[in-house]
Amino acid sequence: MSDPVDTLLAILDLERLETDLFRGVSPPIGWPRVFGGQVVAQSLVAASRTVVSTRAPHSLHAYFLLGGDPAVPIVYEVERIRDGGSFTTRRVKAIQKGRAIFAMSVSFHQMEAGFDHAAERPDVPGPEALRDARTLARSEGSIVPPPMLAYFTQAWPIELRPVETDRYRDRTPKPGRYHVWMRTTKALPEDPAIHRAVLAYASDMTLLDAALIPHGRTVFDSDIQSASLDHALWFHRPFRADTWLLYSQDTPTAVGARGFTRGTLHNEAGELIASVAQEGLIRARH
Repeated sequence: MSDPVDTLLAILDLERLETDLFRGVSPPIGWPRVFGGQVVAQSLVAASRTVVSTRAPHSLHAYFLLGGDPAVPIVYEVERIRDGGSFTTRRVKAIQKGRAIFAMSVSFHQMEAGFDHAAERPDVPGPEALRDARTLARSEGSIVPPPMLAYFTQAWPIELRPVETDRYRDRTPKPGRYHVWMRTTKALPEDPAIHRAVLAYASDMTLLDAALIPHGRTVFDSDIQSASLDHALWFHRPFRADTWLLYSQDTPTAVGARGFTRGTLHNEAGELIASVAQEGLIRARH
């Protein structure tokens, strides 16, 4: 069985079909649809390969249009919107079976000096004081839903160490905040573009579930239909995805079967390195 991080790096190494046309595949993990974070990450890789390396992505905005089929390769079509003096803009369309399943815009910026401030990292226990999600799921296997047990015990390339774990034992509604430490399970290559793509992948792993905390529910409940609808990510400062990052999540609102969630990512030194926002479908099945 191949190492999960090696598998992730392999699927992020897209095949170039033409100048602005790339092809990616999904790992054989037995899921019925493609993981959303994978499509975000592969689209970012495709866009980045059409931009000079001195310009790094600072923001991306994406829409999930259709569920992807993991058995079918995904073609990524990059459109060169603008190449300006300081900024570069790309649009990426992910295609399967002749239909667009995903669309994303990415903006790149030439690094320059400027004003600098940031929100402080939340005061929560560090990763060394916490158990990883796989160990937690196995120890609580008798009380967590089987889909949740399967999700967290899967061989992910990202290690998760949740700060708040009582919501999986006690289903009473709680304030809509959630913190989890994350990093890859082994070291990554030095290329900063790989670390950005891996963070884009990981940013979709737990975010939507936060929208159900105020309702005492999770996306793993059999009577909840959930799916990411759109996803936005801003890169603020250099970072490494193979060192611990604190993903702090909250949910300002849910309405009309849609939940809105936000996230910030700090490194262990307390630097704010990225911000995330997402809206997702959280529909109760009747």
